Amino acid sequence: MRKNIVAGNWKMNTTLPEGIALAKAVNEALKNVDAKCDVVIGVPFTHLASVNEVIDKNKLGLGAENCADHRSGAYTGEVSAPMVASTGANYVILGHSERRQYYGETSETLKEKVKLALENNLTPIFCIGEVLEQREDGSYFDVVKAQVEEALFELSAEDFSKIILAYEPVWAIGTGKTATDDQAEEMHAFIREVIEKKYGKEVADNTSILYGGSCKPSNAKALFAKPNVDGGLIGGASLDAESFMGIVTAFE
Repeated sequence: MRKNIVAGNWKMNTTLPEGIALAKAVNEALKNVDAKCDVVIGVPFTHLASVNEVIDKNKLGLGAENCADHRSGAYTGEVSAPMVASTGANYVILGHSERRQYYGETSETLKEKVKLALENNLTPIFCIGEVLEQREDGSYFDVVKAQVEEALFELSAEDFSKIILAYEPVWAIGTGKTATDDQAEEMHAFIREVIEKKYGKEVADNTSILYGGSCKPSNAKALFAKPNVDGGLIGGASLDAESFMGIVTAFE
């Protein structure tokens, strides 16, 4: 059975002391609830090792927000998958729309990042999704299909089964807009069909697909009730422990 997952993506927010305090608050809150999902926080590189020391990894997974497409070498400012893994992290967010938009990440780049993440026992949370123009011109299914196929479909079925997907309608990130429950379910079901055609029904049925577009405590329950929505990749709402926990507890 596929897992329900709520993953926070802190982005470029919090100083190290603020991040440690937030991680502690989420960790403490999880002690008092019977979470019906796996919970992960994706934190800045600078925070990883310190946060790893203050959380209960049995209850709270730790992830980086990115990793390099090289193992090591003369790549000033980059952080490799082995470096991320050495901090105690066990997840890495890859292919986020901001990385694609602002830093020119391509499917070829992401293919290498996914490969290196898996080699270092990191679980990729792999982001896919369309921008507003693609939603409006009707090409969004083709766009998302290509993003999955080009970066992930050279993986073996065994390796693909280690991937978590996160569908993020880019037009709904930080805009206050949210895809309707039915729009999210339609795309998640389509993604699962694409996977099934390549890897078969068992792999498709066991792939967790998260929703990543302005998910909040107020809309999480309705989104998570959809059969193909397996949780959320949470941006702004993950920066407040109470708000984040409001999403974690949205699973019935």
